[in-house]
Amino acid sequence: MKKIVVWALIASLAGFLFGFDTVVISGADKKLQVLWNSSDAFHGTVVMGMALWGTVLGAIFGGIPTNKIGRKNTLLWIGILFLFSAIGSAFANNPFVFAAFRFVGGLGVGASTIAAPAYISEIAPAKDRGKLVAFYQFNIVLGILMAFLSNYLLNDVGENSWRWMMGVQAIPSVIYILLIISIPESPRWLLSKLKNDEARRVLQLMGQEADYENIKEEIEKDNNDASKADDTIFLKKYRTPLVLAFLMAFFNQLSGINAFLYYSSRIFQEAGLGESTALLSSIGIGVVNLLFTLLGVFLIDRLGRKILMYIGSVGYIISLSLVAMAFFFHWEGMAVPVFLFLFIAAHAIGQGAVIWVFISEIFPNHLRASGQSFGSTTHWVLAAIIPSLIPYLFSTVGPGVVFIFFAVMMVFQLLFVRFMMPETKGISLEELSKNLINE
Repeated sequence: MKKIVVWALIASLAGFLFGFDTVVISGADKKLQVLWNSSDAFHGTVVMGMALWGTVLGAIFGGIPTNKIGRKNTLLWIGILFLFSAIGSAFANNPFVFAAFRFVGGLGVGASTIAAPAYISEIAPAKDRGKLVAFYQFNIVLGILMAFLSNYLLNDVGENSWRWMMGVQAIPSVIYILLIISIPESPRWLLSKLKNDEARRVLQLMGQEADYENIKEEIEKDNNDASKADDTIFLKKYRTPLVLAFLMAFFNQLSGINAFLYYSSRIFQEAGLGESTALLSSIGIGVVNLLFTLLGVFLIDRLGRKILMYIGSVGYIISLSLVAMAFFFHWEGMAVPVFLFLFIAAHAIGQGAVIWVFISEIFPNHLRASGQSFGSTTHWVLAAIIPSLIPYLFSTVGPGVVFIFFAVMMVFQLLFVRFMMPETKGISLEELSKNLINE
């Protein structure tokens, strides 16, 4: 079990690079808009939003290498994309070159949401699967915290501080690449590609050689069923996992989480905080995110996925309503940061802890990467659209209206959890496939 935990932690470091890459731009946000004299529309969609469109493409097509060349090799290429993006963004001399390198990093983010959870879910024992896959989410929020902290520390290093902010990601990228080389391939992927001897060796390393025949038999049956038709996730029998993945990803982004992470400093300044205080409050967001993600990781295999989603949904509704009221009634001081800390806590213990675990569990083995790709694509299309609109929406309808809209959407999420979401805690991947497929 110790080896499995180490391998899961290494694979989950893709989440650290994801979190760092997503949020590091928040420190450079206003600096870049002033430097290149960009309009709100251009700045939001090109300079800030281009990484998210890369993420969309990474999510759409990330299932292909994850299936074809394997989970491990895809994770390795993801590290190379992050390294390339960090160096290129730091040396960019105009908004279009900057956006192009940010797009490359986005490809890595999108692909990581497929390859890392798929790899971890396939090596993890059923009783610990939620906790181990949730390492990925923990590393996302650790990366977010480190990005906020890095931005704060590098903010005053000179007029080109944004270059240091963007370039520092090269360091964890290199460390990640070296670590990924040391892990084995997923035994379930190896069996699906008929590499049986290699799969047996990996299972032996994992101390699960006794499960070899059972897993092999289930995967062979899965592959035989798949070969009877042109099998894709869009067949009628996969409608249930497809709808579940779509709605989980849809509500994740309609909470406003990515819009907030991208524009945390701007939101705090809109609420009347100075630039330095806004950056410091952003670090507070990172700390709250980390602590409540740890709590979610601890509870996910104890309480189950649904209970965490109930807690998160109620927390979303309360916190987002309070943020909206703070903007409507012009509450001064630390009101907005405190309410947003509550919002982050609700996200971390609910959607944050559950989404990548849940989507990695509900599809059959031969379609896991494709299913992950569908869920991730839904997530990232919305994650590209919503933050791109934030500067425009804040300047037109105002932050209060935006946050009350997010609160209303979380009421619908609560209904989804109550009436549609199944519990997946402690059930083997193969058993979940049988329960959710409509033959």
